[in-house]
Amino acid sequence: MGEWREGTVLVCGASSQIGWFLLPELVRTGAPVLALSRRVRPAVAGVTWLQDALPQPSRVTDAAVSACSFAPLDALARWIDAGAAPNLERVVATSSMSAESKQASPAAAEREISRRLREGEAALASACESRGVAWTILRPTLIYGAARDKSLTPLARRATRWRVFGLPAGSGLRQPVHAADVSAAVLRALDGGARGRVLQIGGGERLTASAMFERVRASLAVRTLALRIPGALVRAGARALPPLRGPLTRLEQDLVADNTELERLLGVHPRDFRPDRACWGL
Repeated sequence: MGEWREGTVLVCGASSQIGWFLLPELVRTGAPVLALSRRVRPAVAGVTWLQDALPQPSRVTDAAVSACSFAPLDALARWIDAGAAPNLERVVATSSMSAESKQASPAAAEREISRRLREGEAALASACESRGVAWTILRPTLIYGAARDKSLTPLARRATRWRVFGLPAGSGLRQPVHAADVSAAVLRALDGGARGRVLQIGGGERLTASAMFERVRASLAVRTLALRIPGALVRAGARALPPLRGPLTRLEQDLVADNTELERLLGVHPRDFRPDRACWGL
């Protein structure tokens, strides 16, 4: 297996929040970079954008020697199974801690998400091993930092617009991880230190859900009215609103990662949760 910086790196889901931080780092290594996205993207020096998607992208992607993927795992597995990129040597992909945390969710849709993630991980590992391709899968907790997440950024933007911030009670622990730290783990994994492993990756700090929301509120550029939602009301909402039962129930559950293997194998030490308004694009 050769030095990955000498071959073409394909980035699937390149317009994601992880891709936002990863692309410039890859360019700095001098490796040729192919970036896959469903939409037309602005030109980036050192990056060749392809408006395409897995599992049947343009044949240009066959030049890839390495692949970093933030796209659905099952699509990536099908692409590899189909014999694409004949010189492919290594793959680093992201899954999610939802593979574990939503496995016993009271919401059927969330249990299905967990099932698909775990099956996608297994399919990718099998596809890579059948071709002798080195693989690493990262399971991040809640990702933030590039104003592209669908959890904290919408909350921050709504609060900025309405000047009211809902603060639900929640004693469950959270461990938000900055997208730049996930990007750093992807780069380190390309070196092969975690070959054949599924690694958890969370932020450098665990805090209650309530404290997490308080820090998001404190990071805003405007003053907001704190609308505190007591635990009894949260529990009543979980009973009365089936679509919200999963997320409301999890406010009392710990959603954390164990970074021990991440730090040992890749030497990555994610930062504490200290967001600023730039994290939300404000």
